[in-house]
Amino acid sequence: MDSVKPKTVSLQSFSPEETRAIGEWLGKLLRPGDIICLYGGLGAGKTAFAQGVARGLGITGRVTSPTFTLINEYQGRLPLYHFDAYRLEGADDFALLGYEEYFYDEGVALVEWADRVAEALPPERLDIRIERTGESMRVLHFKAYGEQYLKLLKEIRNCECSRD
Repeated sequence: MDSVKPKTVSLQSFSPEETRAIGEWLGKLLRPGDIICLYGGLGAGKTAFAQGVARGLGITGRVTSPTFTLINEYQGRLPLYHFDAYRLEGADDFALLGYEEYFYDEGVALVEWADRVAEALPPERLDIRIERTGESMRVLHFKAYGEQYLKLLKEIRNCECSRD
């Protein structure tokens, strides 16, 4: 990891729509080259969060997890490169996808199941661990690595994206 100790912020979600709303709020803040890594078990809400990020980037089409295609590309305010590493065996498989072309492009890279390809992840990124705490409740733990993501974390701390 980088030499800067990561900082964290946690937000609570009470429904899938609220998880999407948090993702949408983040999507509006993202800039070219940002890398978002999602962690959490099956059914944690990674895809719901990714759908919100897409909405925040102005993507209006249907957003699905690329479990079998491994990567989906969407066009919005910025391109979104949505990876699903669930079926990958590790960093070598990820490299075969050419992930570096996407990570350092003018879009946003979002990786579900990032723990499966941890060795390939850049030292500067935003990690989001989604923890299931109830049937519909989740806690989203944001961890920033690198200066640009520390700035983003300050914005996340001020999130007023809850749905009533």
